[in-house]
Amino acid sequence: MDARDADLKRELDATLQNRKELGAEYETELVDSFMEKVEQRFHDTADRHVRRQLAEQQMAAARGTRPDPAARPGQGLGMSLGERFAFVAVSLVLAVPLCAIAAVNTGLSGLAVTWAGIFGVNAVHASGGFSRLRRHRDKSSGE
Repeated sequence: MDARDADLKRELDATLQNRKELGAEYETELVDSFMEKVEQRFHDTADRHVRRQLAEQQMAAARGTRPDPAARPGQGLGMSLGERFAFVAVSLVLAVPLCAIAAVNTGLSGLAVTWAGIFGVNAVHASGGFSRLRRHRDKSSGE
């Protein structure tokens, strides 16, 4: 287990303990606080990945070579790192209210359907399905 994972687990344990002590009336605030920490960790990780990717591109440019497309999954599918990151970030941000609505209105089954949909959309995007559809649409409109 990564040290950051251990920190996050400790934060979750502390949040759950605080909920037990403070009661359900503070649940929203506790969950929001924990989610802010998770989001910050996500942003920090994404920033590290973006910086590493930019450094690799700069090194490749300095050497006069092209970066290896096999080292960057999804790049050959026409998706830039920014596009992939933005899609994932928007997906996660929208997941929170969608899950809340589904859980309140339909319970666990609605929550499961919501996450299946979120997973499905992200899987299609990761496989390049949207890019293929866009290229197909562009070809069709150009004829």
